[in-house]
Amino acid sequence: MVAGWFSGDGDDFRLLGTRCTRCASVFFPREDTHCRNPECPGGALEAVPLSRRGRVWSYTDNRYRPPSPYVTDPEHPWEPYALVAVELESERMVVLGQAAPGVTVADLTVGMEVEVVPGVLGEDAETTWTTWHWRPTGVGG
Repeated sequence: MVAGWFSGDGDDFRLLGTRCTRCASVFFPREDTHCRNPECPGGALEAVPLSRRGRVWSYTDNRYRPPSPYVTDPEHPWEPYALVAVELESERMVVLGQAAPGVTVADLTVGMEVEVVPGVLGEDAETTWTTWHWRPTGVGG
């Protein structure tokens, strides 16, 4: 898990961003040093939970094993997955992430409502690396 990018479990799971107190711009991944808005003279940055739901802005299928520095075990077969760009309306931003396991591009349409859910990026005997996934609303997990 990347510290400070998300928190909670189940229905309390949220991505965490930051908001500039001067211009109200919201950033994800979070920003801890300065406002990224080039028109803002800068303000304090405060942590904010992002919306749990958004709408599919775009999506694609990742059908090949990416080259290094992507970390993958060449001993295991490659598992294709859907990559989803989700528009968070109130934050006025698009957040990229994998679709939840079992969700394919055939299950997605532009404009459909999705929600952020916890996911597993990888695991070994000692560690489980967590991430976020996007899942169509109304689909159990």
